[in-house]
Amino acid sequence: MTTEQDSSNTSVEELTAVRGTDMHDLCDAAEAAILDGGGFGWLTPPPRETMESYWSGVILVPERQLFVARLDGTIAGSAQLVRTPRNNEAQSSCGTLTTFFIAPWARGYGLAPLLVQTVEDAARSNDMKVLNLDVRETQKRAIQVYEQLGFHRCGEHPHYAFIGNRWLTGYYYWKDLEVESTGINEAGRP
Repeated sequence: MTTEQDSSNTSVEELTAVRGTDMHDLCDAAEAAILDGGGFGWLTPPPRETMESYWSGVILVPERQLFVARLDGTIAGSAQLVRTPRNNEAQSSCGTLTTFFIAPWARGYGLAPLLVQTVEDAARSNDMKVLNLDVRETQKRAIQVYEQLGFHRCGEHPHYAFIGNRWLTGYYYWKDLEVESTGINEAGRP
């Protein structure tokens, strides 16, 4: 998908192999997001080798799909779709959206909702019926995107993350992927 805003091209795609400057761009975007407080667990950027190993590992894990958002061809953000392990048949219809971020310099181009919707589409393609996620209370824009896209908050954890000598609350969300794709509401009615 490509859109135009301020003469910029935006797109989202699954990254199954690193080519050209992809690793450099991915690490730079992640570092910028971490420094802006929007990282996905890291509070300070790790050494570049650590980050490169992390991203390389993500691509190799069979239960993970890595999606990247691009602004003018440069990776500007990412999200992952995590499937349950094969031994967890009871939750095989559920997936998790994780490690979602957009670098500060790429915000305002519509990449965040596009990235989340692409992960949702991939979850549906993998026969998932529910998509779960969790997020720190400080991630205001991510929370706004999730809620605008129909995710439902189902819980809070008051000791979700310890940052700056204080506990932050975490929010848990879920979305019924069948409701949107079939037109059936949550009560089971059209």
